[in-house]
Amino acid sequence: MGILSGNPKEEPLHAGEVFHLWTHLHGTKGMLVTLEIFANHTGDNDLKILLEDLKDNCIKQEEQQVEAILKECGIRLPPAPPNRPNVEVQDIPAGARFNDPEIAALVSKDIAAGMVVCSTIMGLSIREDIAQMFGEFHSQKSEYAAKLLTINKEKGWLVPPPLMARN
Repeated sequence: MGILSGNPKEEPLHAGEVFHLWTHLHGTKGMLVTLEIFANHTGDNDLKILLEDLKDNCIKQEEQQVEAILKECGIRLPPAPPNRPNVEVQDIPAGARFNDPEIAALVSKDIAAGMVVCSTIMGLSIREDIAQMFGEFHSQKSEYAAKLLTINKEKGWLVPPPLMARN
């Protein structure tokens, strides 16, 4: 029986898996802070609920799962930026505040980029558990992307590219 057969959790990570897990975790830690900041800036209740749900039930879980794997393998963890304090939206000067359509667009972009990263890691992984975990992350991100698309459409925040007329 070879080194890469049997229980995937007992298989070593290859250099690409280590690099991508570490890099993903570093980005995830930054995304958690970004979502805190955006939640402070938004005045829209639906967007605020989505941001907090995304942070707590998607990104935070990704952080915990990837961190556990790296710790188990003895890999040094990336630094985390400091958490931001909660502030009231009215305490942020209007010129310094992100507005709701900007927040929605930036988070939509980050979710889409995260799905690409998940697909990349799925494709380079030789450990089935890593590929499956990132497949689950991808699916969860696509659900949040759909929810955010609905909010963007309902609020009139979606800026579509030129639309083709139907003949």
